[in-house]
Amino acid sequence: MSGELSHFDAAGRAVMVDVSEKPITTRRATAAARVVMRPATLDLIRSGGTKKGDVLGVARLAGIMAAKRTAELIPLCHPLTLSAVAVELTAISPDAVEIIATVRTTGPTGVEMEALTAASVAALTVYDMCKAVDRGMRIEGLRLIEKSGGKSGVFQQT
Repeated sequence: MSGELSHFDAAGRAVMVDVSEKPITTRRATAAARVVMRPATLDLIRSGGTKKGDVLGVARLAGIMAAKRTAELIPLCHPLTLSAVAVELTAISPDAVEIIATVRTTGPTGVEMEALTAASVAALTVYDMCKAVDRGMRIEGLRLIEKSGGKSGVFQQT
């Protein structure tokens, strides 16, 4: 890492990074988040007992849709053609839903923001669908856990 912020010009103005000279490589990023809730709320999700339907299925679709629209939400993100988006939601006893979002593309810039957006919107969707029974839910641990491709190479954390 260079230690410099890439989204500012010499005068300190926010700019979109010019990626036109960067090599086209296969890029992948995985992000995670967790929604912590009352055990009874997790039981409702598992049993399909929420009034809004299949919480995990709807949240999966919301995460995929969000990844595809990241450039509309984050001002300086490049609009990307995504090759694949996978969002996995797992009920973790006694009181959480773990979310793992993986995004792939072939291009001149990475997909970290798309993976983070997918994980965060999936988590927000779980909250939205269950807030009628548990307003105390918490979204925790949103983070990039892995990225590969491009000049900076591989990054991993747990």
